[in-house]
Amino acid sequence: MFLDRVKIKIKAGNGGNGSLSFLRNAMTMKGGPDGGDGGKGGDIVFHATESLNTLYNFRFKKKFYAEDGKDGAKQLKTGQSGADLIIDVPCGTVLIDPESNKIIADLNQNDQKFIALRGGAGGHGNAYFKSSVKQAPAFSQTGVITKERQVILELKTIADVGLVGYPNVGKSTLLSVISNANPKIANYPFTTLYPNLGVVEVNGQTFVVADIPGLIEGASEGLGLGHYFLKHVERVRLILHLIDASESEGRKINDDYLKINQELFKYSKQLAQTPQIVIFTKIDELSDEELDTKIKDFQNNFKIKPIPISAILHEGIEEVKNKTLEMLSKIPKKPPLKVEINDFDINDLTSIDIVKENEKFVISGGKIDNFIRGIVLDDPRSFAYFQNRLIEMGIIDMLKEKGLKNGDIVKIKDIEFEWVE
Repeated sequence: MFLDRVKIKIKAGNGGNGSLSFLRNAMTMKGGPDGGDGGKGGDIVFHATESLNTLYNFRFKKKFYAEDGKDGAKQLKTGQSGADLIIDVPCGTVLIDPESNKIIADLNQNDQKFIALRGGAGGHGNAYFKSSVKQAPAFSQTGVITKERQVILELKTIADVGLVGYPNVGKSTLLSVISNANPKIANYPFTTLYPNLGVVEVNGQTFVVADIPGLIEGASEGLGLGHYFLKHVERVRLILHLIDASESEGRKINDDYLKINQELFKYSKQLAQTPQIVIFTKIDELSDEELDTKIKDFQNNFKIKPIPISAILHEGIEEVKNKTLEMLSKIPKKPPLKVEINDFDINDLTSIDIVKENEKFVISGGKIDNFIRGIVLDDPRSFAYFQNRLIEMGIIDMLKEKGLKNGDIVKIKDIEFEWVE
């Protein structure tokens, strides 16, 4: 099964918690704080590889979580960092943020890597908070909790040359005789259900050709199968536009040429500007006189000289290969897709939300999540620091604007306290 677009869920590892510990041994009964820091969570890393050519591996598995960092320990021992999760994808895979629909990565090179989500930082142990004022801090810090995100993987085939044309014009047959590919070939529409790739060798040089499933009029709007696969021809540098010169399907040569180009243009103006070689196929079904007339008529209308071939008889094949190599030598490779700087992996450290639920003022948001990581309510100094910070951050003023008064209950995560002026 060919799969070229899938949505998955990814989550970097949480940071490990810092340790709350004091030195205790036979020689030291009242030692100082010795709690170590928590370890960093593992990253989510995408890795492009030529060993894959489809996203089939994601058909059933849709959740990918990196390992959490380990908690810190006594004797200043730092917790082990969580292992990164490496996710292999085919070369040509584009990562899209489904919330903004922006491209966040274009993995178009073999062995290319992209860190999509970074693991959460580990929390500090209580030894970190020791100072001349706080000789024995009785609190530590929790690790950063990461959020699950969704990402779309879309495969855009990596090839130098794309074969386009209506169904049954001979694309698969041509690919089979010019390359090492073995596509399925039959005399009915849509034999090709997914792009086939083949490597062509000419005079010691090679290039990759993709056989794109047959387009029909309206493909760019979703008709037929071609609209699923137009994205696979976006990256090619050269298009081989195949037209059935025998007109055996009842269509006309000039109409075929115009309609296919219209579909390319509707899908992408840039794609429509990609250089083309026009190829007349199935010339073995025509007399020399009929073929000559059709070539001259096409040239008169479009100022383009097509290359006539018969893939079955191997006529014109060498000319196609040589002309393709010649044109590719003059066409630079297309640049990677534009990746916009976005907030896909930027943690929210600024938002503050206040709502009243069940007679309680509930405070949430990224700034709050980060703030309470080191709060311990049963430690007087920690709680005093907590209250002062609420005032300094302007949260108490925000609560009063919402109607806060003496005796009201305020809730932040699992922390609840009564507000007293």
